[in-house]
Amino acid sequence: MKHLLSAKDFTRAAAVELLDIAEDMSGVQSREVKKLPTLRGKTVVNLFFEDSTRTRISFEAAAKRLSADVINFSATGSSVSKGESLKDTAQTLQAMGADAVVIRHPASGAPFTLATSGWISAGVINAGDGTHEHPTQALLDAFTMRRRLHGAGSRGAALDGVTVTIVGDVLHSRVARSNAWLLTTLGATVTWIAPPTLLPVDASAWPVEIGYDLDDAIAADPDVIMMLRIQGERMRDAFFPSVREYARTWGLDDERLARLDEKTLVMHPGPMNRGLEISAAAADSVQSTVREQVANGVSVRMAALYLLLAGQTEENDR
Repeated sequence: MKHLLSAKDFTRAAAVELLDIAEDMSGVQSREVKKLPTLRGKTVVNLFFEDSTRTRISFEAAAKRLSADVINFSATGSSVSKGESLKDTAQTLQAMGADAVVIRHPASGAPFTLATSGWISAGVINAGDGTHEHPTQALLDAFTMRRRLHGAGSRGAALDGVTVTIVGDVLHSRVARSNAWLLTTLGATVTWIAPPTLLPVDASAWPVEIGYDLDDAIAADPDVIMMLRIQGERMRDAFFPSVREYARTWGLDDERLARLDEKTLVMHPGPMNRGLEISAAAADSVQSTVREQVANGVSVRMAALYLLLAGQTEENDR
């Protein structure tokens, strides 16, 4: 694997392989010394042009647990804030000898540009670009579903027949897009539930079913219900009448939680707006996988870095 740019690029076999490697990596988390020597001598750069807590820390922990050297680069307070271009930044990283670049950028397509421009020879991992994609989030979501539904340690399994309902601000959600591609590749059926104003203009282009009523979706007893954050920072218009109206119509409140089948998983990519798209009771319920998703993110990102860089290490050792 040279780059990890889009969940759409995964074949079923490649996705299952990465999830299986993540299963192996998860065993490292319970060891007294949470380290493997796999990527010793490699340099991983976290290149974040947008604020992030979970994703950046998760990638940093993943790289360090594989014994890689980590450089954290934030656009705030750097030369980027003085007008430096992505090209100049990339060439600086090339001069530093970066082996992998994990990039988050507000512009959709920026990771693809970095990977294909010839500015840098490092492998590139997309950690979220605009409203386009967030492939490692989809991978950790799939990993979490597989562990809950098939049990920890399950290998070779996909998500055939699993029904996943994704609710909320699909229009601005790169998580919803990446999950649509990856989960359907793994055999799941995905449904987007949202007000019409928060769906892509041509939703028929996506491998999903579309609905507008959360109560109907709950009545269908999905295996997984994933609530999306309302991304106010990306909204320039009024997409729904009021916060109260949104929570009443499309929020997973206590009453809707009580109507969910007790086996239905409740997921959220975080950060959560408690009381808006999800109630505190739903977020903290035994059905919730929110904290597991954070922990599983490290295992999945260890697997991604391993697939990206371990081949280089093996070639250099010959």
